[in-house]
Amino acid sequence: MKSTKQLFERRKQRVRTTIRKRSNGRPRLSVFRSGKHIYAQVIDDVNGRTLAAASTLDKDLKASLKTGADTDAAIAVGKLIADRAKAAGVENVIFDRGAYMYHGRVKALAEAAREGGLSF
Repeated sequence: MKSTKQLFERRKQRVRTTIRKRSNGRPRLSVFRSGKHIYAQVIDDVNGRTLAAASTLDKDLKASLKTGADTDAAIAVGKLIADRAKAAGVENVIFDRGAYMYHGRVKALAEAAREGGLSF
């Protein structure tokens, strides 16, 4: 019987393979959420570079947010990542939610990024 760590690694590899096949050269919008904050990056996997990044730890957002762990914070990060990605010349991305279900803060961030002008 395989250990939990081995099963997790297999699932992670399977997800990365699927995202790589579907990307068609588009950068990916990767989301990470912790108990206190939420982070987003637009990553160009072809060149291995981060094109844009935003999180609730950014100075301009941190002052205006009550906490970094609610949907209001995720909406603010989604709008900010969309603005920064457009400034970097990126409009089409593929959404990488990682192992997180598409609801709550992850969904709020995705919808705010779409409203900000990103297409995925």
